Amino acid sequence: MKRLAPDMRLGDAAERIVAVRLQELCAYMPRAADPAEVEWLHDMRIAAKRLRYVLELTGFCFGPYAAKATKRARQLQEVIGEIHDCDVTLPRVLALQAEIDPGDPALIGLVAIERRLRARREARFADFLELWTKLSREGFRARLDYAIGERPQPPRDHGSLTTASVASQRRG
Repeated sequence: MKRLAPDMRLGDAAERIVAVRLQELCAYMPRAADPAEVEWLHDMRIAAKRLRYVLELTGFCFGPYAAKATKRARQLQEVIGEIHDCDVTLPRVLALQAEIDPGDPALIGLVAIERRLRARREARFADFLELWTKLSREGFRARLDYAIGERPQPPRDHGSLTTASVASQRRG
């Protein structure tokens, strides 16, 4: 891939960045589909976040699918983020359980929290797999690849400046 340059048009630079972020996101699959691959899934969340943010800032430079892709990246980031919350919290709960005397009534509450976290993670992981399947079926990657190559036509506004109108203003 060609490097970015300060004098590049925004659309061209954004196209390169989005292409890299999209490739990065998709590279985590299928490994992130394994529930035991906690780090891969977390890294995929970061990749979704990066793609989302660059699309939020530059999506107007691209074809119409970029807006939908921005929403899809946000959905992906959010569902994986909820899984990550469980992955971070569960070890803390287990550590607290290990510190408590087996006869302590607080242990019952911690066991209940553990069960809820495990169930929540399992449900949100199923949601993640369902969302990824939906994205794959709707052609998320191919459609975004196509959209970043599209450039919307600027609106035809008679009051907007053009090279010719600037030249005529200088003369008049």
